[in-house]
Amino acid sequence: MENYFTRYTDSSAVFPSFPIVQHNCLGIWDVFLSLFHSFTMRPHPPLLVAIQDLPSRRSVLPPFPGFMSFALLSPGRPRVAIYVSRTLNPHLSCSTVFHDSSEMLLVDVFSSEGLFGCSHHSLRVTSVYLFRKNCPPYRSIPPERIFSFLSNPHLVLGDFNLHHALTEPCRSLSAREFIISSGYFDTAFDVPYHLLNTPKVYTLFPFDTTSQPSVLDLAFANTALSSLVSSWDTSLPSTGSDHVPCEITINHPGLCYPPLLRTGPSLT
Repeated sequence: MENYFTRYTDSSAVFPSFPIVQHNCLGIWDVFLSLFHSFTMRPHPPLLVAIQDLPSRRSVLPPFPGFMSFALLSPGRPRVAIYVSRTLNPHLSCSTVFHDSSEMLLVDVFSSEGLFGCSHHSLRVTSVYLFRKNCPPYRSIPPERIFSFLSNPHLVLGDFNLHHALTEPCRSLSAREFIISSGYFDTAFDVPYHLLNTPKVYTLFPFDTTSQPSVLDLAFANTALSSLVSSWDTSLPSTGSDHVPCEITINHPGLCYPPLLRTGPSLT
């Protein structure tokens, strides 16, 4: 795990857009490398990459040139990590927020003079990888620990292992699936957070062709951030994982992009 603190310059001018990618790598090195190599072909590579189920050896995170890695130290294999582009070095500072769950990682991006051309000085990115459990609350991290009120921008993204009618309106949900997913979505909307996913755009295509595609990878933005998000998409190339990479783009409000508000409290 690595923290860095550097002198700030005008990040809004240097980074008019702020792409962030999220992906479940299935613990496979080739998937991880395929994802990061795909960035070299893009005119605007991501500045932050949130990885779930990343490959590691003896708790050492896989490196990639041009990125610094953040993860919580734990006895077993790290479940989540956030990679930060070194192009941010001269402009912003980053630090991890410590807690006691190996399935969740919080990273704060800070500038002394404001982010995205607005008055906010920090952006929090929370990466989660929820595991199924047989007893309440049925997932490894309860929703109230993930979705908390913050006055500064906050992006929550990751593999939630949830099915919900808002993201999969054509899917038939069991009573158990409905109860579990509603607990997370209702908590998010009450804070409030806004769902960034485009409904019916799948993020999981199972290797088993008898299983139907689904939406397990989710992204939520709180009120301070939602108006700055211009896009959520799955246009990155396949990596060999059954999950597809998801990209969220935050823009300087002066670029006049319409805000992306897929769903929110009024739709629950």
